[in-house]
Amino acid sequence: MKVTTICCIGAGYVGGPTMAVIAQKNPQIKVTVVDVNESRIEAWNHEDLDQLPIYEPGLDAVVAEARNRNLFFSTEVDAAIEAADMVFISVNTPTKTYGKGKGMAADLKYIELCARQIAKVSTSDKIIVEKSTLPVKTAQTIKSILHNTGNGINFQILSNPEFLAEGTAVQDLLMPDRVLIGGEQTKEGVEAIQALVDIYLSWVPNENIITTNLWSSELSKLTANAFLAQRVSSINALTELCEVTGADVNEVANAIGKDSRIGPKFLKASVGFGGSCFQKDILNLVYIAKSYGLKEVADYWEQVIIMNDYQKRRFSTKIVKTLYNTISGKKIAFLGWAFKKDTNDTRESAAIYVADQLIEEQATICVYDPKVTAQQMQNDLNYLNSRTEEDNQNQLITEDNPYNACKDAHAIAILTEWDEFKFYDWQKIYDIMQKPAFVFDGRGILNSETLKTIGFQYYAIGR
Repeated sequence: MKVTTICCIGAGYVGGPTMAVIAQKNPQIKVTVVDVNESRIEAWNHEDLDQLPIYEPGLDAVVAEARNRNLFFSTEVDAAIEAADMVFISVNTPTKTYGKGKGMAADLKYIELCARQIAKVSTSDKIIVEKSTLPVKTAQTIKSILHNTGNGINFQILSNPEFLAEGTAVQDLLMPDRVLIGGEQTKEGVEAIQALVDIYLSWVPNENIITTNLWSSELSKLTANAFLAQRVSSINALTELCEVTGADVNEVANAIGKDSRIGPKFLKASVGFGGSCFQKDILNLVYIAKSYGLKEVADYWEQVIIMNDYQKRRFSTKIVKTLYNTISGKKIAFLGWAFKKDTNDTRESAAIYVADQLIEEQATICVYDPKVTAQQMQNDLNYLNSRTEEDNQNQLITEDNPYNACKDAHAIAILTEWDEFKFYDWQKIYDIMQKPAFVFDGRGILNSETLKTIGFQYYAIGR
């Protein structure tokens, strides 16, 4: 099957960048990204590329090349689905907040709604591609809905999970270490797999494309994120031991990372991992294991989350204890709110939880982040439902200048590893802070000796 028209349902962090690169590399294919969120689509279509709803280095250039050539953003969902040969489903799959599986299972209501909408409006055979991160066997649900429409249309279901790291998403798309495509091992299924393989072959070497059955593909995505998060929690589990023994966690990480069987990646001690995938996918894995009665498997993976939550609490507790066991009425400057550098994504950011815990101690938090809006920060804090929105507005303030954020602060907490933080005039910052001046480096990015020479009392996790 030769694909000439693609529709992607969902214009978020995965759908938008992925479709932009596919369109850039396949100018012969019309790619339409649809979303019911009108303001998001307006932002994707904004003539000022700085107004794109997602910040990713290099994304503006890719969008500029393909947009209005063969890349389009629209709210006309039905029309785009009906016209497409291939439909990507790239909608949110949050952790359930209600009913069976609350707090662990993936909420698949948006996936089901997409499947029902595709079934309703389709008048021709289509390939449906799961792009969202989904539990194993979700394809069976989609297949059941689509194959019971009674209209005689044939659908092939593929799993094509994303392996993007926010902040490097465009680079990851342009030069992926692997593209994974799962499908049914029937004649029609293999043909559908090949149709998607052909799209990626426009720029991805054939040896980097892996094809599997549906279930292996779905489980591989959850497992990849679980393994990466496990490494973060593993090194973080050693940070407290390093602090009490006098070891330096950076030196430990460097030493073990030289072992070729371990490697150096994801061994950076920090205040904890965030983002939309790690916690959600591990909880999903835990729920799946529990649903099959695999208690020991579930307990093993759940410990990764427990360690991550503990690390965030430990960081906020360290701030309170160091500031003489009281931060009531004190100003704490946060440098960074995004869950990692080079993105404006704040989902599950450690900053949200550390701020919440410090506000509970009646501190005033003043935040500077180069890409996250003040409204997003308030939304993140309000979502926790720890106190009234009015209280959050009073206790969490923002600045668009880092020096103003630090002025008269009793302490600074580094919550995101933005590169620009390394190059600030830290002598100037010291001069405008309350004394003694504290820096709590939750990402370990600053030069401790330089700061100590200036006069700061400096703390970094695991050192």
